Amino acid sequence: MRLNVPIVGFIIGLLLPLLGLFIVYVFKGNHEGIMHFASSVSSQKGVAAKVVLLSVLVNLIPFAYFNMKRLDYAMRGIFIATMLYALLVLLLMFVW
Repeated sequence: MRLNVPIVGFIIGLLLPLLGLFIVYVFKGNHEGIMHFASSVSSQKGVAAKVVLLSVLVNLIPFAYFNMKRLDYAMRGIFIATMLYALLVLLLMFVW
């Protein structure tokens, strides 16, 4: 399978922040359960945006890897997925 296609980068860019969300839960979850953590984060307006923003930082790893390997189209897919998450952060901060 070819890696230098935008859809591969887009899928990686959408799925890796879920791993980042799990990492945030492990460090900040206070061992209260994932559902309780999600409900407490979603009930606070500014905290939800910060948690999503922290989980999106994981996208820097494959972005840097694809940059090093000169896989420009895959980098484009990761960038598009990251911009969608940035739109979600803006919506969480100012609209919802």
